[in-house]
Amino acid sequence: MDTNQPSHLRTEHLATPLGLDAKRPRLTWQPPEPPIPDARLTAWHIQAATDPDALDQTDLWDSGWVEEPGALTAEVRGKRIPARTRVHWRVRVRWGDRDESDWSEPSWWETGLMSNRAWKGQWIGPAWENTEDRRHPCPLLRHTFHLPAGTVRARLYITARGLYEARINGRAVTDDVLRPGWTDYRLRQPYQTYDVTGLLREGENVLGVTLADGWYAGRVAFRQQVYGTRPSLLGQLEAPLTNGRTIRVVTDGAWRMGEGAIRFADLLDGESVDLRMEPSGWDAPGFDDAGWTAPRTDPLDAVPLGSAAAPPVRRREELAPTSITPHPHDASAWIVDLGQNIAGWVRLRLPESTPAGTVVSLRHAEMLQPDGAPFYENLRGIRAGEDITTAGGAAGYEPRFTFHGFRYVEVRGVPGELPPNAIRGIAVYSDLAETGQFACSHPLVNQLESNIRWGQKGNFLEIPTDCPQRNERLGWTGDIQVFAGTACLFMDSAAFLGKWLADLADAQGADGRFPDYAPDIVFDRPRGGNPGWADAGILVPWTLYVQTGDAGILRRMYPSMAKWIEFQQQESTDLIRPAYGYGDWLNVDAFTPLDLLGTAFFARGCELMGRIAGVLGRRGDARRYASLHRRVRRAFQRRFITPDGRMVGDTQTAYAIALRFDLAPEPLRPALVANLVRDIHKGRHGAWPYRARKDHLSTGFLGVNHLLPALTEAGHAGLAHQLLLTEDYPSWLFPVTLGATTMWERWDSWHPEKGFSDSGMNSFN
Repeated sequence: MDTNQPSHLRTEHLATPLGLDAKRPRLTWQPPEPPIPDARLTAWHIQAATDPDALDQTDLWDSGWVEEPGALTAEVRGKRIPARTRVHWRVRVRWGDRDESDWSEPSWWETGLMSNRAWKGQWIGPAWENTEDRRHPCPLLRHTFHLPAGTVRARLYITARGLYEARINGRAVTDDVLRPGWTDYRLRQPYQTYDVTGLLREGENVLGVTLADGWYAGRVAFRQQVYGTRPSLLGQLEAPLTNGRTIRVVTDGAWRMGEGAIRFADLLDGESVDLRMEPSGWDAPGFDDAGWTAPRTDPLDAVPLGSAAAPPVRRREELAPTSITPHPHDASAWIVDLGQNIAGWVRLRLPESTPAGTVVSLRHAEMLQPDGAPFYENLRGIRAGEDITTAGGAAGYEPRFTFHGFRYVEVRGVPGELPPNAIRGIAVYSDLAETGQFACSHPLVNQLESNIRWGQKGNFLEIPTDCPQRNERLGWTGDIQVFAGTACLFMDSAAFLGKWLADLADAQGADGRFPDYAPDIVFDRPRGGNPGWADAGILVPWTLYVQTGDAGILRRMYPSMAKWIEFQQQESTDLIRPAYGYGDWLNVDAFTPLDLLGTAFFARGCELMGRIAGVLGRRGDARRYASLHRRVRRAFQRRFITPDGRMVGDTQTAYAIALRFDLAPEPLRPALVANLVRDIHKGRHGAWPYRARKDHLSTGFLGVNHLLPALTEAGHAGLAHQLLLTEDYPSWLFPVTLGATTMWERWDSWHPEKGFSDSGMNSFN
């Protein structure tokens, strides 16, 4: 490959996206090595055309050289691009006045339907309504249509209120799972576009779709039927012909609906399947659907339909068991250990000798109790399992509309022994390219890094969740504002987090406060605004900008960020935020005052807004936010820093945040550093049970990612290194020494002396 070419071309941070609705998408690239060390990028040049062989005679956009120092991104300009259009583009860059790169290899994107008016069908689905205590079988929907010879290409535009799995002529349309994904369906409805040209044939064709409740009509965290009470399908297949006609197949009342093997499917509780009830060949030509019924139809409403903006969820890794042992209390049941805590499901294969009507049950757990039985208490009441009734003979089963967080699987009902090749763990997460690696000479630190990486895999499933196993799985803002920088180093997270930020903006209250999680699932009262959580609305966009150089995310989030700053200013008294929120959650006997944390994050938000306004060329706003930052910083100093350099609260988190956010007067910084070091070494008088901390951390959620950088920046890298390598509780390596394979929610989620911590909130991922 020519190393003088820009590479990794992306459209909206996606590689060659099919069916993109952004009218002015952002294009990004990586430049080649400069011709001389430290040469500065000064300009870029983009060409875009509908003909990949005529980019130099473009019919869409030729930017010419655009002087924009350091830029690695550009927003598409030029002509308005119609729906259903493939756009090919390339880029070159310049250093200084005349050192130019070669043109990149072309990339492309294809526009989608672009507006609700382009959709010609109706929502179709069952007439029944879900209730909290009633589960329904997953509907099967099918439609037969004919194609003449001469199909040029074919696109399937498809979505569901709920989840869908689409098949054409008996073959899967995609290996994506849990489509169309999760957002606030009241405000927007994501859809996908698939190239199905190779699945079609001349003559009779069948489009078959299975529906499930999903996030739309099933259980979500502590609520049920958050957005609606039944799943439904919207689809449009378009096949242009060589004669200029287009065959269009849409969802309407002419479709037929039946039931199959999946008797219910829920994201939290799992699936119940009776393989005897699967109608053979229902998704292929020749099937007799005379006994099926017409679906209920509903017209399109005003909710905007838009292309899904993030990478799909897929089966990413397959894990063989490290052991299969008899259940300690039931010799007919088995405990499967995958050796790794994951999010996903298991694939089960039963032998030819399996009798019809055999019921095999699976339940999933993260940990075992001391006697070797699975530990289910931290799931908080969800079933997290599958029941499979076999049809007789060899049988294979893999869930399609649920996922679990687990390392261990309890298997019951298998005739005879469970051989190792009969079961595999399937790790399922959003399809993000891995971008960063780490290794060192310390095996426990390497395992810690693996645990962090697997924590990202398990919690980057459609949205950045807090945990994948219990009855929660929400996009908590506090978690991701801490983790976003690490996420971007490990994986290409820009599109994934950009989509989630749109959910966060959707969920922002009219008064400007951001919620605790997004998408939101509680709409009947204003909530949120909690320091360190709601601040994700500024901290995550800024992190994405720092990691990618793409100012577009700052531009899109700017109105929401400005409203959040205004809310904090109006809520404050003398620029001190009131004392509420989660605080330094899960700290170790070290309470940091809530108003200190709120004011510190208020100051940090003002500082970043000044920088963001500068990046976007809003000079007046930049001056205004910089002035507000100085005022909040002075208010913080007056209230929370004593003249001798002590923080109110006297906690590691208070000192670390004050130092990292540059909130201390310069003359007092050495005293703050000394007091931080003193607390680590000795603790503070009366701090039970760590009256003497003896070189241990005490930070919780908000201080954990600032402690070691604060020490390192203050000249105490040795102490930071010592804290990192500490192996007893509380420390980063304590769970690693106990066999953890992901990051625990608590410093002591499990302890050899006291066992499991509070099962009401105790995730092991």
